[in-house]
Amino acid sequence: MANQEGSESGIWYAHSRNAGGIRNSVRQHLQDVGCKAQEFGAALGFGAEAHFAGILHDLGKYGSLFEKRLQGQAKGIDHWSMGAYEALRHAKLDGIATALAIQGHHIGLQRADHSSLKQLGPKSLEAGHPLGLRLSEAKPEVLLERWRKDGFSLPSLFQSIYSSQEKHRTAAMLDVRMLFSTLVDADYLATEAHFECQPDGAKRWREAGPPLQPERALGLLNRRLRQLSQSGSSSDQIRKLRADLLQACRKGGEGPFSTYTLTAPTGAGKTLSMLAFALEQAVRRRLRRIVFVIPYLTIIEQTARVLRELFADEMGQEYVLEHHSLAGDGDASDRAETDDESTRDDQRISRQRRQRLLSENWDAPIIVTTSVQLLQSLFANRPADCRKLHRLGGSVVLFDEVQTLPQKIAVPTLAALSHLSDRYGSSVVFSTATQPAFDQLHELVREGAPRGWRPSEVVSPELKLFERSRRVRVEWPQDRDDRLSWEEVAREIAQRPQCLCIVNLKRHATHLAGLLQQMGIEGLLHLSTNMCPRHREAVLTRVRRSLEDPESPCRLVSTQCVEAGVDVDFPAVLRALGPLDAIAQAAGRCNRNGRLDAGLVRVFIPELQGARDGYPDGSYRQAAQVALALLSQSDGEGLDICDPDLFRRYWNELYALRDLEAEGQELRDSIQVGDFPDVAAQYRVIEQDAINVIVPYAREEVTALEEDLEERGRLTRDWIRRARPHAISLNRTAAARRPDLQPCRLGPGGDRSESWFWLLSQQAYDNDLLGLREMEEVWIS
Repeated sequence: MANQEGSESGIWYAHSRNAGGIRNSVRQHLQDVGCKAQEFGAALGFGAEAHFAGILHDLGKYGSLFEKRLQGQAKGIDHWSMGAYEALRHAKLDGIATALAIQGHHIGLQRADHSSLKQLGPKSLEAGHPLGLRLSEAKPEVLLERWRKDGFSLPSLFQSIYSSQEKHRTAAMLDVRMLFSTLVDADYLATEAHFECQPDGAKRWREAGPPLQPERALGLLNRRLRQLSQSGSSSDQIRKLRADLLQACRKGGEGPFSTYTLTAPTGAGKTLSMLAFALEQAVRRRLRRIVFVIPYLTIIEQTARVLRELFADEMGQEYVLEHHSLAGDGDASDRAETDDESTRDDQRISRQRRQRLLSENWDAPIIVTTSVQLLQSLFANRPADCRKLHRLGGSVVLFDEVQTLPQKIAVPTLAALSHLSDRYGSSVVFSTATQPAFDQLHELVREGAPRGWRPSEVVSPELKLFERSRRVRVEWPQDRDDRLSWEEVAREIAQRPQCLCIVNLKRHATHLAGLLQQMGIEGLLHLSTNMCPRHREAVLTRVRRSLEDPESPCRLVSTQCVEAGVDVDFPAVLRALGPLDAIAQAAGRCNRNGRLDAGLVRVFIPELQGARDGYPDGSYRQAAQVALALLSQSDGEGLDICDPDLFRRYWNELYALRDLEAEGQELRDSIQVGDFPDVAAQYRVIEQDAINVIVPYAREEVTALEEDLEERGRLTRDWIRRARPHAISLNRTAAARRPDLQPCRLGPGGDRSESWFWLLSQQAYDNDLLGLREMEEVWIS
């Protein structure tokens, strides 16, 4: 028996038999995890501490009850707490980070306060385990004796990364997460190597992702930039502006790793210029990775497509990794040419699995991901979420459209990113046309991280990019009472063959599109998050195709989802009054390529008959009010959206209006006491209690999803990935009022998903124009 074998022969086992019939000893597992964690930690400056965590993390597997668990003779066994306890007992304060990492590698990072750490003692856990578990062995000295017999020894004392940052709690918590990340990734990889074994049972270690090779990548980028400079439909003025931005980014990339802002007008070519900055930094500083962080899926897919076209042929399909909810297995063009259907399926499944594996720990040279994915990982406590964090060390992290960062989490976010740069040798770049004045938060940020927030601007003001980028004429309302009815807005759109109108609420877009539809307007299109991603992409494809021909009618009514980063170029844009940065982003969709002398942007205040205030939420309303106040101070001259000083005034007044310190008090309190679970629960980039509703836009694909779910009886990662393009996000409260939603059924037992639903009626989804219809519209029709 396993227990007898372990106790009599001295061999203790960490895992059950793999497909080759081999059992993995605790000794071998701890050696593997210790070495791998040390490798990861050494790149960040704490190899010894990571090794310490690795060789102690499964100390409890030397206990007899764990051996019985492997036999199926025992359940509810805690095999991690004694390793955490021993780290504290041996290293005292310098063992706190190691103890938290070991304790958390199965149950997530817990509280770092004294009373919680004190509960790790065997007496406390035996008296009343918080999870109702039993220790595999109540006497830590018994476990240590078996551990030492396997050749392990406690290291000399060292200064932990954690204790040196006690006064800066956001930084201190990030240090723990970084150590935790090295341990968790090493543990996952070692366990995977055992179970994904060779035919003879020997370990099969996962093949590492490709290296960055920045010199080679920079050569490919330079070749593409030369091609673009000789082609394209942009004006000479725009081409010169983009060239100057590119040169500024090349020059900026020669600087040290640090925090940077990159402030440039929309349509200036920021994506490739940021890439040039990152590759220049990688060449000079020997950095390992480039991470693009983008708030919207539409921009992510657009950016990933540009990067794949640039690198895939020469650097391979794994060079660019998308990690977000809609990420698939690459373009159809990367599929092997073969007539064998089963071979193609095998290759597709292999690619999907490989992408999933690389996504788990971001083992790729260029990552394209969402703000939600990266930022919430920086404040997470679960193993799977934190696993990838150590890959951010020695990287260039590029945040696009950074004005979308919610203000209530700005201070801890800036503190974590400041420490990522300062402690772990990374560069962080905040890029946008409407740069928030985050440096005004420096003193607040410095409470959480030593360096505070003092970024360097990549683009010199002497280039005057904004002044040179004037491509539009902006018409502003004369005063607060200068308002337009929706009928007047519709008539103005109808007079313009090609026009984009952006409003603040989905119901406004629906109403306006309905008015235009009644007028029989040609080329009418609508865009909002009431449409699934597949539907929205189809609309944008039609828009771009229509705009190629100046004679082709194209009237697009949209919510703000079209603003940031969406590459469309209208000759005229109407924008309902909103936040100043949103108005500037809307202007970026007008005369984007400078083909006209000047495009027209008209800002209007709509008559809101029966509406409460016409804005999505209080923060949005406050920002719109600041924009209106600045407009009132302009003495009828309007606002110059090409003036960076205007935006500095705007952000400063907005920060003064909002008490960021008070708003983040609860989160800051949890950070102050090192409460990892509470911080993870409170830190949210998007605060919305929403469900996913699969809509019948692409009926055949949705039917296939229904059949697959019926067959599998559970929500798999692959099924969710395939479902995302067909789903819209719907507020749970609003969803409760719809009788046409049905939760996805999970298995024959009648269980229902709480987050995934089917839209039952084709009538409730307008494939031609509006997407999901309100219940009142469904009943009326």
